Amino acid sequence: MTFTFRRALLWAGLISFVGLAAEAEVLDRQSGFKIGERLTLRPYVSLSLTYDSNVDANYARRGQEGSKDDFLWTISPSLWLHYNGENWSTILSGFYNYRQYFNSDHQNYNHHNFGEDLRWNWSNASAGEKGWSLVFGESYQQITMADDMVLDGGQNYSGDSKQFQIAGAIQRQFNQYWHGDVNASYYWLNYDNDNNRYTYYGWDRILVGAEAGFAPSKWTDIILSGSWQHYNQDNLEGSTYDGSSQGLTFQGGLGSYMTDRISYRLLAGWSQFEYAGGESKANGFVYTVSGNWKIGETWNTMLLASSYYQPSERQYSSQSRVDAVSWGIAKVMVRGKLRATFDVRYRHETHESLTDSNWDYNLDIWTGRLGLDYTICRFLSVFANVEYQKSMNDEADKRGGAYDYDRWRATIGLKLQY
Repeated sequence: MTFTFRRALLWAGLISFVGLAAEAEVLDRQSGFKIGERLTLRPYVSLSLTYDSNVDANYARRGQEGSKDDFLWTISPSLWLHYNGENWSTILSGFYNYRQYFNSDHQNYNHHNFGEDLRWNWSNASAGEKGWSLVFGESYQQITMADDMVLDGGQNYSGDSKQFQIAGAIQRQFNQYWHGDVNASYYWLNYDNDNNRYTYYGWDRILVGAEAGFAPSKWTDIILSGSWQHYNQDNLEGSTYDGSSQGLTFQGGLGSYMTDRISYRLLAGWSQFEYAGGESKANGFVYTVSGNWKIGETWNTMLLASSYYQPSERQYSSQSRVDAVSWGIAKVMVRGKLRATFDVRYRHETHESLTDSNWDYNLDIWTGRLGLDYTICRFLSVFANVEYQKSMNDEADKRGGAYDYDRWRATIGLKLQY
């Protein structure tokens, strides 16, 4: 496994550690404008119209009004920046969108979403040579409840949220066979619960980890990894229990290339989670899977899967286990002008209450997306997509069946780009 590929895999563990979404990459046409030889800027502005079948992600119960549909329009400027240095590079991106429902005024109290993402890497070694590598990432985003189906990257949060992540790793290639790294990250999740819906709970988390690997060939890399996590969670505020939790995870497996076109990483192991200062403990099998297959010059597919323990976001004084899998495929057609993408995501949550087992329940969420993007000219493209989400709670009376609903969105729009 090459040194460059290992650095790419680090991002899967550092930046996408809460939710995941397999969105297969497509061959990107050259766009943007250069400043000098190393800096590229790509500005975008899109305008779209969306039909939403279930504005509140709601459910019909106890004589209340069930789901209702509406249209909304959205305008979204964004910017992508790439600087390619001598032995380092950085990518900075940011977006903002303003949206307005036609009839659902209660959903318009917060009209906007925004976010930014920074990634930087440096290395003084090439494939198979001794050397060091550094990677660093930071991101922030604010997502409104009405748009979390679209913008949360597969995490399926159901409330207005603010999220901040910062992470870094140092990796050492000792020789053509042995490598290792140490990494650390901080993640902050906060919910705004002033929208007259059920309360959601955030946290801040510190993670410290290490990994060692032995690669006897390009096709095989034997990996051992471990991490420690510490949480300060909101779902114990006002209780007499300790508001912190911690966990340990150990995994081992393989990662490299099956062929020149198929890369993969398969890890499995054990995790222990101590909730509320050890008042409740969970132990279990966990896994981390990632794979990418470049089927052809115009085809690409990607698979991601993981499992982990954490404080519950949805239930007071509860811990949860999450199992998530995501698959995506992309195709470029019509001499590179038409790009099609499709992805499916599944998330299973098991919630266990510290104080009352009657509040234990399971939650399953399916999400599917189909998108088309057609370039009319260098400066203009049109796009359309359809998204569907199904949420199922095995205990319909828990929190009033708040998680049993269907929702789909259909969008058409145009994008100005340079």
